Amino acid sequence: MKRTRLILVLAIATATLAAGQTPGSREFLIQRAKSFELNTPYVPPPGDALEHHTAGYAKIMCSAVFITGLDPDFAAENVGYFTSPYAERKKVGKPVIDRVNKTVQITLPNGVKLTAKYLGDQGCVTLPTGKDSVSYQPIRIKRNLPDPATQAWPMGDVLPKTPLPAEIKVEKLKQAMDAAFDPATGLTAAFVVSYKGRLIGERYGEGITARTPLESWSMGKSLTATLMGILIKQGVYDLWQPAPIPEWQSPGDPRSKIRIADILHMSSGLRIRAPQDPDYDPSGPYPDHLYLYTGGVDSFHYAATRPQQWPPNTVGRYHNCDPVLINYLVRLGVEKRKEEYLSFPQRALFDKIGVRTMVMEADPFGNFLTQGYEFASGRDWVRLGNLYLQDGVWKGERILPEGFAKFVSTLAPSWEADGRPVYGGFFWINGNGEFPVPKEAYYMAGAGGQTTMIIPSHDLVVVRLGHFKGSGPGDRAFKKALALLMEAVPRKS
Repeated sequence: MKRTRLILVLAIATATLAAGQTPGSREFLIQRAKSFELNTPYVPPPGDALEHHTAGYAKIMCSAVFITGLDPDFAAENVGYFTSPYAERKKVGKPVIDRVNKTVQITLPNGVKLTAKYLGDQGCVTLPTGKDSVSYQPIRIKRNLPDPATQAWPMGDVLPKTPLPAEIKVEKLKQAMDAAFDPATGLTAAFVVSYKGRLIGERYGEGITARTPLESWSMGKSLTATLMGILIKQGVYDLWQPAPIPEWQSPGDPRSKIRIADILHMSSGLRIRAPQDPDYDPSGPYPDHLYLYTGGVDSFHYAATRPQQWPPNTVGRYHNCDPVLINYLVRLGVEKRKEEYLSFPQRALFDKIGVRTMVMEADPFGNFLTQGYEFASGRDWVRLGNLYLQDGVWKGERILPEGFAKFVSTLAPSWEADGRPVYGGFFWINGNGEFPVPKEAYYMAGAGGQTTMIIPSHDLVVVRLGHFKGSGPGDRAFKKALALLMEAVPRKS
């Protein structure tokens, strides 16, 4: 941050404190953001809100049935309220499941039918109204990995039969495993724990196995950061360079100054509306944050054409435009090398660390929507967490650039200025002690309580996945389980 900007930030902080506003409070965040705001217009997403909600509902149901394998009635009641709030589901027809054609169809009150279709390795997508196909050619993803039943963990699923390390308090570990599933209303689907890379505990909900792909929501943002990290390691991008988004390259475009690091810090400053905004009004227009899931448009172009609301690296906001833009850069970087885009994550990352269940969904134009549309098993999220616990190195191969794990787990400057010590580089940080683990812990997080917690001080990776409706009691159960794990596993000396 430049010296003049730092002086301005300090002056604003002093003024707001004098007015009785606490850093991190809603009033502080609103006032501070206003002080930096640029004079640009806000144009809300086009279309009808109920149609967007229902597009999200159809996609959620399609994924729940054809990827996870859930019962449709259970899914309609319990899964994925984020892009399809429960109250909005009651306004439309019951989802009609076609298991032969692998579609889900929902009828709006005006008679319009919305159809979500399962596309195999690209998961599900809601077709744009009036269309019966997507605007790209889905492909089958080749996984260059043997049967996991024939390969030892972590590359496969064969677990060691030797006793757990002597330093682990087995009774406390058992209590932690029990706590993660208590009460049953928490709807915990998977709880998996690794210590020094070894699985030391795992349990699954009814009908869920070690290989079941589960809704993961915004944990996909951390996956998106990982793909960018790989391209940085390969020399395609530099973390601190201005982001080469094509739509920003006109002379004088202020967005040309936004760096890749600013986007990863959720600090691009682009103007969209999101439910997490401190000044968010639910009665206002349908939020762009959700439209980037449900709009049925080229999500990359939509995000890239949003105007600047604040200068980059001044205001931190949890906005889906930022991970969408990193995915845009990933596609541009891969295709510039004349490589196939949809299979890039498997060959560049998943094949290297033993991930077999990950399904990354796309918009109708074949752009990954891993700001939250991805599914994977508990074990596969543990694998990704361990890549970071091992500083981006896997079996002697450096997959992520040196220092990248530190970057994503270090507090973003704009979030620090906001008085919120909780966000790094598409990873959350336990800087406010939200969880009963050391404040240095960092984690992938998704709506409904999906979490991959990385605790370097204890050599732990802890994954909790659950069904959305149980997020309240599920969160409390997860915290209780974490507290018990802190007693079960010693801190590194």
